[in-house]
Amino acid sequence: MTFYDMPDSWLERARLLENVMRASCTGGERDEPMYSALRSEFMQDDQLKALLPEMVRTNRTLASLWGELGEIAGYKGRRKHLNDAFTRIIDHLEGANRAPLDIVAGDTLATFDSDGVHAVWTKALARRTTDPEGAITMARTLLETVCKRVLDERDESYDDRADLPDLYKAVANLLNLAPDQHTEAPIKAILGSAMNLVNGLGTLRNRLSDSHGRGGKIPVRPSQRHASLAVNMAGALAAFVVETHQEKAAA
Repeated sequence: MTFYDMPDSWLERARLLENVMRASCTGGERDEPMYSALRSEFMQDDQLKALLPEMVRTNRTLASLWGELGEIAGYKGRRKHLNDAFTRIIDHLEGANRAPLDIVAGDTLATFDSDGVHAVWTKALARRTTDPEGAITMARTLLETVCKRVLDERDESYDDRADLPDLYKAVANLLNLAPDQHTEAPIKAILGSAMNLVNGLGTLRNRLSDSHGRGGKIPVRPSQRHASLAVNMAGALAAFVVETHQEKAAA
């Protein structure tokens, strides 16, 4: 296989990289050009770079990798070592860590705008485990993007510098999603919770990672669970807004 045969998908590239490394340490061909090309592709992507096996990040050539893999006795042991090392990135690329909500929201947002909104959603999902702060930022950006697109499609004017709570309030009033537009207690409670969710999400990142912590305290850094919470909340609400907008537009 030559460089020109490199797969287009990241998943197939990851599998090919593992296979190239496996061949080199189990008596097969040592394909240095392909290893170098694949490694370079992954190293240029900050998200995937963090998921690469450490031995790939620290070894530029298959020859230098032999220093680590050669210490493992037998072909079977080396294969297992490589399989374990690649599990994290393969699982990520196969979507093994996706929750049902990821799929439902993803389908809804892709239908709404595959080139814009869905791209933001995809980035938010990808960053949950490797870049929690970035994922929280993307979650907020997702809702902002959805709100602006809804307002655009309905020919409603807005300040492009408006923050998320103001944008959502405008959309909620437009789509009859504001709590004060309803009299039924359960509906008012749900829509009120959605409004509170937006307000919380709008300030979550700053509260968690404010570099100007008060009282000399070290700022709290968001963890993976914080990022998952933010992304899941944003995805659910974004999908709800999109579905409401589309339903009313079709009526």
